[in-house]
Amino acid sequence: MENQKHQPHSDRELCETAIGLYTDALRKGRITRAALAPAPCLVDMALVHPDPLDEAWMCPVLPSAALAHLLQPIAREIHERVRLTASLVDSLAPLSAVVAEDPNLSITTLDGHALIDAKVGEAARAATREILTVQPGFSRERKLMMAGLSRSLAAIERGARLRHLYQHPARYSPHIKEYLEQVPADRLEVRTVEQTVERLIIVDRTVAFIPASANRHTALEIRHPALITYLVQVYEVLWSQATPMTERPPILSPDAAVTSVQRGIARLLAEGITDESVARRMGISVRTCRAHIAKLMQALDASSRTHLGVLLIQSGLVDARTSAEHP
Repeated sequence: MENQKHQPHSDRELCETAIGLYTDALRKGRITRAALAPAPCLVDMALVHPDPLDEAWMCPVLPSAALAHLLQPIAREIHERVRLTASLVDSLAPLSAVVAEDPNLSITTLDGHALIDAKVGEAARAATREILTVQPGFSRERKLMMAGLSRSLAAIERGARLRHLYQHPARYSPHIKEYLEQVPADRLEVRTVEQTVERLIIVDRTVAFIPASANRHTALEIRHPALITYLVQVYEVLWSQATPMTERPPILSPDAAVTSVQRGIARLLAEGITDESVARRMGISVRTCRAHIAKLMQALDASSRTHLGVLLIQSGLVDARTSAEHP
């Protein structure tokens, strides 16, 4: 054991070599100084002391006494941290009321889906008046819909009414249909639109949640009264332009070569945005979007995407001024 090399470690722990030597010393009542060479931490931590009868030997300290000795500095450190914590609480806690009164600090960034879901759920479960939502896209996962169902039912139990705004393709989502079947119809209104803004949730007109990144991994929790009022106004404009779920969305005449969805796509293409952006704003997949673009080209007999742009203007499907503003 004398040839073993001591591995560096914290001054508050024992290495395996030290434990072995200390155990042996306790059993025999003493240990030679030479035997302690592989474990100097035994001496550093005062777990052994010189044998008064023989300088070549060391005697072990009883474990109970050693533990009390080693815990003293740790206890002092804990006491100091508790004292410091109490001091910080006494100094800063009274200032929280001052911060709460500042509307410029009523916007909080939430990072991560778990935190976002927790905050939205907390707000929804506390709702007593209404919850307004905008949910873009053409489909939602069932687990997300069921999580939303739980929050909605909790809000309804507290007296809240719900208004949901989806895009037209959501009418054909089985998960959304399952959700709607389980929410009391007299407490819920649902409408759909062709295009909409990003996701938006407003609870009791006191707190709102909007995405803060393209992948929706971060969000903003907004409690600023002026911003809440603005977002509610945006919501009401979208709502007034939407079609109730009980009615068929507006379509062109049956013999029209271009559908209303394709007309919406045409308007967006004229703005010069990508297929991916068009699909996201229309609430459809990129594949479906490109299929509609192909049908537009066929209906207008366009030979290329550039040619399609010219024909869209000539056909009156888009305003020439829109195309000029977005070359």
